[in-house]
Amino acid sequence: MSSFLKQKKILVTGADGFIGSHLVERLVEYGASVKAFVFYNSWNSIGWLSDIDQNVLNNIEIFVGDIRDSSCVNEAIKGVHYVYHLSSLIGIPYSYYATESYVDTNIKGTLNVLNACKNNNHHELLLHTSTSEVYGTAQHVPIDENHPIVGQSPYSATKIAADKLVESYNLSFSLPIITARPFNTFGPRQTSRAIIPTIITQLLSNSNELKLGDVSTTRDFNFVQDTVEGILSISENLKLIGKVLNIGSGREWSIEQTAKIIMKLMNKNIEIISDQKRKRPKNSEVERLLADNSLILSQTNWKPSFDFEDGLEKTINWIKNNKNFFRDNKFLI
Repeated sequence: MSSFLKQKKILVTGADGFIGSHLVERLVEYGASVKAFVFYNSWNSIGWLSDIDQNVLNNIEIFVGDIRDSSCVNEAIKGVHYVYHLSSLIGIPYSYYATESYVDTNIKGTLNVLNACKNNNHHELLLHTSTSEVYGTAQHVPIDENHPIVGQSPYSATKIAADKLVESYNLSFSLPIITARPFNTFGPRQTSRAIIPTIITQLLSNSNELKLGDVSTTRDFNFVQDTVEGILSISENLKLIGKVLNIGSGREWSIEQTAKIIMKLMNKNIEIISDQKRKRPKNSEVERLLADNSLILSQTNWKPSFDFEDGLEKTINWIKNNKNFFRDNKFLI
């Protein structure tokens, strides 16, 4: 990574989240001046930023606010050169019955960021973070950036809308924006709403069966540090302004394969049960995701560094050392 980060004032929205907290850590390591936008709450929590080393945390400016509040976002972005926009309401099942919350956070929140960047005289780049869910079930594989986008869930629909707002601000106002589109990210600090932590936490509970949804679906899994390095590599190349780039391994694993690999790593061997309650509505389930990563490979120095099993081992070890979090959040499993 070049020294350009040392010269920039950077804001990370969603800094208290899974990927955001890892991105903040890496930016500080590269010598950037980082302002971390975290969600205001009455218990004064800074989310997963509390999990990072105190020496790193001491070098971060914490900005507490709400991405849905335009005045708040304007204040956060004042004087900032680069904005990494990761703030998003995630989780597909919750989007089925709390759709308005997803609209407010994912669409209006992104609009607030766009307007604040547009009105900021110091603005140089907005790195907008999308998701592979916007592609829906693969219509051709591997999935390149020109693949059709399909709103197979309210969550993905709001992310598509956010992506299109971003595109419109680049085309209408020449606002410097690049969109990163990560495929399925996993690793330390991911809550058990996601499939890999769900598998690990169930195995740690010593249950005699593993309850999952549709185990035939496939995903292009990426360790969180690879995703973060992909985001940073994309933002380093300003020739990519106006473009969308996938971040993915170019490999796919079914949920059943993934569960069996994790069981092997954890020395467990229990029956996998397809639980009807965990299945999504038929037409909402994304059956296959496999990234075409040729664009990011050709336009940056990025390439995946972590073997899938190595990343799973790191994730297993982290969860083992943070059992209290998962014990206190059983509703997520």
